[in-house]
Amino acid sequence: MSKGHIRTIADLEASTYGMVGGTGNALLKSSGVIGGFGVPHDATSNPFNAAADGLGDLYNVLYGQKVWSMLNQEVNALSMISKRPYTSSGWRILKSRPAGGSGNAFGLGTTNPGTDTSDLSGISADMIGGVGENASLDNNAQLRALSPEYTKLYVSPKTVAHLFEFSELGMELAAIDDGVGDIRSIVREDMGKHHAEVQNKMLLMPLEHYDNAEYELIEDNYTSLLKIVSSASELAAMGDADMTATSAGGSPGDLPTQMIRIFNANRSLSRSGGDYTGTDDFLSAEVDFGDTYAANDARVLTLTILNDMIRRIRQNGGNPKVMLTGYDTIQHISDLLQSQERFMDRKEIVPTHNGVRGVKGAEVGFRVATYYDIPIIPAKDMPQTGNATANKLSDILILDTDHLWLSVMKPTQYFENGITNGDPFGVGKLGNQGMYRTMGETGCSFFKGQGKITNIKSA
Repeated sequence: MSKGHIRTIADLEASTYGMVGGTGNALLKSSGVIGGFGVPHDATSNPFNAAADGLGDLYNVLYGQKVWSMLNQEVNALSMISKRPYTSSGWRILKSRPAGGSGNAFGLGTTNPGTDTSDLSGISADMIGGVGENASLDNNAQLRALSPEYTKLYVSPKTVAHLFEFSELGMELAAIDDGVGDIRSIVREDMGKHHAEVQNKMLLMPLEHYDNAEYELIEDNYTSLLKIVSSASELAAMGDADMTATSAGGSPGDLPTQMIRIFNANRSLSRSGGDYTGTDDFLSAEVDFGDTYAANDARVLTLTILNDMIRRIRQNGGNPKVMLTGYDTIQHISDLLQSQERFMDRKEIVPTHNGVRGVKGAEVGFRVATYYDIPIIPAKDMPQTGNATANKLSDILILDTDHLWLSVMKPTQYFENGITNGDPFGVGKLGNQGMYRTMGETGCSFFKGQGKITNIKSA
């Protein structure tokens, strides 16, 4: 063959990768292509025939320096939640009107402020502010002093940290002997991804894991969105269905405090005769779990269930910004729409420090399905809450991220010390240690603006 002519794949490889006589492999290796003596890429194929068995050890498969991940490491829950600087540990919320109750609609009843001021949650229809001419301000029932009811919630920042190490010898050998090269940079990158993925998992931790009989240290993690977007009635149903070790078998104790307590306040839950009773109040989100969490009460997800939850959130005053659910549930919703000859719209979104935002005409972000203009974000870690025996679907979180956030006290930082830095005594080993650390905690200022659909199945 004339020099420079390409007639075969081998010629093309030789020309592209600079192989002389078909034996070069440096560029193949750096490109992540397995090679060896310019012949088969199959480790079971030896270029030396049986008559030359003594030369067999001269052939080895060479591995590219790039490490390919075979894991799904998406962190969509962490990406979509809004981020705030940790400027204070607590916040104040209005839990009840001065009169008219704490429900969605202004509550009217028969209570007359002039005769009974013990409860103004449902005052009389004719005593809500209209006053007579030249009304007196002195003990006038029509102008009786009223007061809104406030409360305080607070959190403590959580520290999330992951430590790893590698020896001096390992670093040196990684640079030779067909190693990966700079082991520090490779491990550092993969540990950084792990650090983010763990935070994502914390945000989607199943509510039933908040059981101090099984997971004593779980409150050292970020408070899960599944715990924030919960309700007293849901907790009561989970207790009656024995979904935690503490409640199993009708034990005399109540559900664990870790499940009931949220931002240092308790959801209204009681137990009598083995049965739980939950009273939804300002700490309760909108949760649709069906009638009970019994296995035979799991519902097939319908558009009616989804539409009803969106309606309830909006009636509460919430403005849903995003849906967060599993890939299986997204597929089910798509199938429901296609059966009605309707199709999901798609929307360009971009995750920011303020949460997921739509971007019109921008060349950044990514496209996701929408439902009633609400982006549907897939989350691989979304749990399947419920006791259904088959065809379970991932929960659906419908969130108003204006009132849901991750307060960041210390953003993610990387630290490293050891022999490479001239300080083996700092780690006490002939090697290096690295660590990722993030400090923060989730928060919510409007629970009724958040919604959750659980205990669902596909068929």
